[in-house]
Amino acid sequence: MQLAIEHVSKRYRGKNWGLRDVSFTITPGVLGLLGPNGAGKSTLMRILATITKQTEGTVVWDSQDIAIHPEQLRTVLGYLPQDFGIYPHLNAIEFLEYLAAIKGLKANIARQRIDELLQVLNLSEVRKRPLGAFSGGMRQRVGIAQALLNDPKLLIIDEPTVGLDPEERVRFRNLLTDLAGERIVILSTHIVSDVEATATAIAIMDKGTLLTHATPENLLGQVEGKVWECLVPSEKLIQIRERFLVSSTARRSNGVHVRLVADSAPLQEAARVAPTLEDAYLYCIANGRNAAGAAQ
Repeated sequence: MQLAIEHVSKRYRGKNWGLRDVSFTITPGVLGLLGPNGAGKSTLMRILATITKQTEGTVVWDSQDIAIHPEQLRTVLGYLPQDFGIYPHLNAIEFLEYLAAIKGLKANIARQRIDELLQVLNLSEVRKRPLGAFSGGMRQRVGIAQALLNDPKLLIIDEPTVGLDPEERVRFRNLLTDLAGERIVILSTHIVSDVEATATAIAIMDKGTLLTHATPENLLGQVEGKVWECLVPSEKLIQIRERFLVSSTARRSNGVHVRLVADSAPLQEAARVAPTLEDAYLYCIANGRNAAGAAQ
């Protein structure tokens, strides 16, 4: 089982490109799709979910071109878009039963599956409350439930932890890990910690292009020995930001604690530290933009 993305591009009206020549293959596990706003993540996922078609290239699901045979994928697809709509007058059970019927699930199987999902997503106690009275985080959990109704082989979820509190986010991360055994899960987010906790592979995109597709270990290896921490006076922070890739800062009584990425020690007193996935992500984005600028 695999999803092969082959030279996929998407052009919108006005000749604006949402994607440019994206190619990589996704196998079972959790793929973390990372990138800033406007990177092309949502465009790619709408293509993979057969909602829109690419302008160029092909997407192949188990030897079938999904643009020609979308039904082959749709029967095993679970999808949670970033802007997930609800019917506010329906309760959670009614809404999920309605979507289960649309997906073609038998009523007895649907009822059992809905009970299981409401329990897993901590919605059992509010199952009969109208969705219009749900908080944003609760609506997001209903969205996750509908994506899982048909026990999909391919699960695509766009910014799923937006609106979830820390406890709910941890619960969702654990759920993703449990789901990822024999299926493909594509998690698109700008929250690096969500990917760090769950992903078996990571794809980083920026400005419609794929910068890298690698394991978390390989990404971390790219910045091994290049991450530093140092304490600088507040008045030097702007200068440091201009010269180096700063991943975080924290103000202290004696100055600013700076974490940055550089090939060599930025200051004599800088100490080398172990890299995080966020360091690697920022390094990849910066290198991609520098390469694009040099090519122009």
